[in-house]
Amino acid sequence: MGKKGSGVIKQILKEHFNGFWALHAQRFPVDYRDDIEETVIKTIRCGTKDLGYARYECLGCEGEPSPKFVCFTCKSRFCHGCGKKYTDEWAEKQQEKIFNVPHRHMVFTIPKELRKLFFNDRKKLNELSRQVAEVFQFHNYQRSKKRDLCSGIITVIHTFGRDLKFNPHIHALVTEGALDNQNEWVSSGGYIPYDYLRKSWQKVVLDMVKSWFPYNRAVQELINDLYRRYSKGFYVNAEKKIKGAKGAAKYIGRYLARPAIAEYRIVEYDGEYVHYWYEDHQTGKRIDKKVRVYKFLFEIIQHIPPKHFRMVGRYGLYSRRTYRKAQQILSLYDFMRTKQISFVLESKRRKKSYRERMIEAFDKDPFLCPYCHRQMDLVGVWKPGYGWIYHYMEDVESVNKWRRYEFVPEKRSG
Repeated sequence: MGKKGSGVIKQILKEHFNGFWALHAQRFPVDYRDDIEETVIKTIRCGTKDLGYARYECLGCEGEPSPKFVCFTCKSRFCHGCGKKYTDEWAEKQQEKIFNVPHRHMVFTIPKELRKLFFNDRKKLNELSRQVAEVFQFHNYQRSKKRDLCSGIITVIHTFGRDLKFNPHIHALVTEGALDNQNEWVSSGGYIPYDYLRKSWQKVVLDMVKSWFPYNRAVQELINDLYRRYSKGFYVNAEKKIKGAKGAAKYIGRYLARPAIAEYRIVEYDGEYVHYWYEDHQTGKRIDKKVRVYKFLFEIIQHIPPKHFRMVGRYGLYSRRTYRKAQQILSLYDFMRTKQISFVLESKRRKKSYRERMIEAFDKDPFLCPYCHRQMDLVGVWKPGYGWIYHYMEDVESVNKWRRYEFVPEKRSG
């Protein structure tokens, strides 16, 4: 029977990952195989007791309700549920951090001849992000050598295209303007010329490749060939201008932890084949693909990054060294321009709890006792490999111990 919609990818992983991995693990870089396997197994176990859980009970209730278990999630970007939650929370948090000035969203691509290099060594993608920042720093230097202009750049690394092929590229959110060495905001005055973007991007990428293989004749010949083949430079798309901080955070958040394919694009899965579709980038037309399940698994698993891989880079005004000062200057700039004190006095957003998210989504309190309508008590937290890391009986035993010495410690907060 055909399957589609919510949970279909996890179902495919449960049914076929072990067999796929036994046959095809060698197709992935040896340094990342353990990370890939760990990520997939956690995704399969996400939301089950295998990853641990918190247990809630209504202590002393005469109705004797069943305990409530809240299973822990995998928190992996590969997982559809966790990836979306992470992206939503990140975008909401960034609204306080992104400067309230116009930004431009740009995409910096890598030609197909170099993609395997990054497939075999994902950490080189972080160096690629730094090269995006170099493009804008050099442009600012050319605009005014004396004013020492500095833009704000946030980069997000992506490795997949709509067709699921390995296609590494960098999404960049760039301020349309810069601060000078006198702390004055200087507007960019419109687009950075495409010709400059493409050719300068090509140069910094190929210079970087050359530095990795300084004495390799084949690499030098490839570099020369790429200059000839891409005479106009590597493709850069400066596609969208975004006015406010809220829109900029939401827009770039779409690219942060998005899984390689949304489940609504899977039309059918029959146990042997996966039928999915994507929209062609150039024509805008829908393309349907039907592939064997092992091919589909390779297509999505190849995009799992190594453990602790840094997806987001912050440069210029957004770097840790410069950010706080730039934020103060630009908040004052916004206040002088709009007379809105909210740009100066920021309010920190508190992360929503599991209970708050469930009430918001389903209009029902998950911890409310169905008998006495009192909030249930946390009685234990269990983690694999550790066992019970918290149990309410430990508190009872601790209190009894202190009472023997006629001293009862204060109740712990939280």
